[in-house]
Amino acid sequence: MYYPDELIEEVRAGNDIVDVVSGYVRIQKKGSSYFGLCPFHNEKSPSFSVSRSKQMFYCFGCGAGGNVFTFVMQYENYSFQEAVKLLADRAGVNLPEIEYGEEVKKRESKKARLLEVNKEAAKYFYYQLRAKNGQAGYQYLKKRQLSDETIKKFGLGYANVTSDDLIRYLKSKGYEDQLITEAGLGSFDEKYGMHDKFWNRVMFPIQDSNHRVIGFGGRVMGDAKPKYLNSPETMIFDKSRNLYGLNFARTARAGNMILCEGYMDVIAMHQAGFSQAVASLGTSFTAGQANLLRRYVGEVILAYDSDGAGVSAALRAIGILKEAGLTGKVLNLEPYKDPDEFMKNLGKEAFEERIRTAENSFFFELRMLQREYDLNDPESKTAFHREIAKKLCGFSEEVERENYIEAVAGKYHIGFDNLRKLVLTYATQTGFAMPAARPKSGIQKKSDPKENQKKPQKLLLTWLVDEPALWPKVKKYISPNDFTEEMYRIIAEKLFADLDAGTLNPAAIISLFTDEEQQREAAGVFNTKLMELDTKSEREKAFHDILLSVKRNSLDYFSSQLGADVSAISKVIEGKKELEELSKTHISLD
Repeated sequence: MYYPDELIEEVRAGNDIVDVVSGYVRIQKKGSSYFGLCPFHNEKSPSFSVSRSKQMFYCFGCGAGGNVFTFVMQYENYSFQEAVKLLADRAGVNLPEIEYGEEVKKRESKKARLLEVNKEAAKYFYYQLRAKNGQAGYQYLKKRQLSDETIKKFGLGYANVTSDDLIRYLKSKGYEDQLITEAGLGSFDEKYGMHDKFWNRVMFPIQDSNHRVIGFGGRVMGDAKPKYLNSPETMIFDKSRNLYGLNFARTARAGNMILCEGYMDVIAMHQAGFSQAVASLGTSFTAGQANLLRRYVGEVILAYDSDGAGVSAALRAIGILKEAGLTGKVLNLEPYKDPDEFMKNLGKEAFEERIRTAENSFFFELRMLQREYDLNDPESKTAFHREIAKKLCGFSEEVERENYIEAVAGKYHIGFDNLRKLVLTYATQTGFAMPAARPKSGIQKKSDPKENQKKPQKLLLTWLVDEPALWPKVKKYISPNDFTEEMYRIIAEKLFADLDAGTLNPAAIISLFTDEEQQREAAGVFNTKLMELDTKSEREKAFHDILLSVKRNSLDYFSSQLGADVSAISKVIEGKKELEELSKTHISLD
């Protein structure tokens, strides 16, 4: 929903960014800003800054930045509208009711009802586990060494042996048969009528990233099949785009995610303190799940079963992670089958050590590939080396490919030059990579001219925000049209208007952009590092040089438009006069 700018600003003004961020991150005041460890990437030295005067945060390590809305969006994985609602509730600001068309209203109403009935079912299963009829389920969980605290945290429950137990309860709460069926909690047939989907099972509520119950997994008591039964896909439950445990794991900030195969593995990991563990939902790992993980981490550690099926699943997942741009590593769980067994037998410290020594996914692939060849036989060994070369062709970036060639050559005692030649032969044949071109001279590649134009524009905007008293001295020479980047021009228009009105508000400028990536970039504009110069004259010269650079870039830009835009001629003439005057003008920083 669109909210008026005035309302957005009221919500933002009611939520001091230092107060909000300190509720999530430990920050300490240093100078005029607050600093702490960045919650958006793994670091040991604080580079995450929060400015009360700018009402903005910025990480000088990973570049994350924005205002209070951006922070909530990134930390909670919320949309802009969801962030506005959360902060409005926090500040006691009333938002207008959302007005939807009839079709959207029906859809949203159905989604809300499905979430309601799932929540009610989760409460019922939770109660049954603690009742007399649920003792079999409770004893099973205790046998698996789960604490009452863990059982409560994950909302574990029990579906009774009777076949219509849950349905009778939900109908008593006013939920109709059709909704119960659509939620995947019950089904209808001619012989038995309406009956429960789950019975005689320990129940695992599946929650989305915002802790809403969207489905269930059930583990049967006894030897009946299937051993695990999951909810069917519904309007609110897409197995390929959700992960079990992500509602907790997304705030773990461990620098990685541990990807397991089953619910019990995830729960055992969390109980042991590894709250970054997640699992796919009864299906193979998907590209959608990989993209979901990419929102939170750059590295995923695979903790799949050590049997044949687990190895096959790991090999498949490695390819999916690579396609999504994620680094994959593989955990060695031997001599145990899965993380749950490993934890029960060797404990937390041993598991931590296995995480530290997790195997590079490419070397894991090669180790599994090696099983198919007899390295004592020269012909088989040569065939293995050819397969290695083919796999190395998958690295399109030359530097990465060269690093892996060097590492593989050392690990498998292959001559580096021989392996490199073999890789390049296959690469050029298959079109995976081009032969490395030798540089024609020792001259270094010039820096990106576009970046050279952008840097002075960012520096000028940062400087004016830090020292707004300079604005009256330079407004004669600089206008928003001098900013050749569209985002910078939009920022300059609002900033200069605020400076003229004496109401500088950088955080409100961030709110001009609802896209998270744009907010991040806009925050970077206001947090460009200024040069640390010792004397006043050096600072004045630097500021003057930045002004001249911005003006020259502007003049060059409009000059390039002369052939297509008649209005550009007057801008060029005017710009030349201003540039000439500016070049002769001394601007004091006092």
